[in-house]
Amino acid sequence: MAMGKRNALGRGLGALIDDAEKMQQGAAGISEVDLEKIEANPFQPRTKFDAEALEELAASIREIGLIQPITLRKIDADKYQIIAGERRFKAAQLAGLKSIPAYVRKAKDDSMLEMALVENIQREDLDAIEIAVSYQRLMEELQFTQEEMSSRVGKKRSTIANYLRLLKLPAIIQKGLREKLISMGHARAIINIDDTETQTMIYNQIIKYGFSVRRVEEIVRDLNTEGEEKTEKQNRERFPKEYQTLKKQLASIFSSRIGFSMNEKGKGKIVIPFKSAEDLDRIVKIIENQK
Repeated sequence: MAMGKRNALGRGLGALIDDAEKMQQGAAGISEVDLEKIEANPFQPRTKFDAEALEELAASIREIGLIQPITLRKIDADKYQIIAGERRFKAAQLAGLKSIPAYVRKAKDDSMLEMALVENIQREDLDAIEIAVSYQRLMEELQFTQEEMSSRVGKKRSTIANYLRLLKLPAIIQKGLREKLISMGHARAIINIDDTETQTMIYNQIIKYGFSVRRVEEIVRDLNTEGEEKTEKQNRERFPKEYQTLKKQLASIFSSRIGFSMNEKGKGKIVIPFKSAEDLDRIVKIIENQK
């Protein structure tokens, strides 16, 4: 696999810490590191990784490369330890890569990394995925909450949450967003679809037919409404009285149309939709007040 394909990030994200040489004790830019020189973090709390999800990520890496670099700490002349990104590391191994794009921390200097990332998040030439990856690094490496990031970068928590949600999109869509094939508005609409195959289908339609953001929002709304109606019918048949009572109580509390589903085994989910970042803030406040 060629270097350009393996490192799908290009120059933009690599410039996140453009003064790397001046920050030798803090953070460095993106490097290509041989997989055989990398070892797992012995303090990594996560020990089990879903095999199917790993293979899906590996397939994506084989196709378009790794969108999000991992983060390493140099512990010896020829040895690195994973700080964040063990799942990506394992998927890269499955994909047959020999090396992987990584941020290499040369020393444990969290304040320097924080300063570099927070400063560069403000850059006007960063795309949405680059910003999202920066937020994720602050959360993964410095254990920041969204609330802490909000105070440090001067953005609403809902804004940070919206950027982080972009990283849950299929890699092909993230790549399209970075290459300006679609806009942030397109991506934010697509992410309201749960199924990745449907997300990719909508993305391909945007590329093929040039759909506007409004048109994509309509498509997503129609698909979700269709799915909700089907689920509600199934739920009414399964437990009509209890279901309707609970839905009405939740709808009253949140002043929103509540999605509620349960399968035969009793597993399910409750969905509280929101119309905007401000509406999300309203819902979060209601939840916090219930504590």
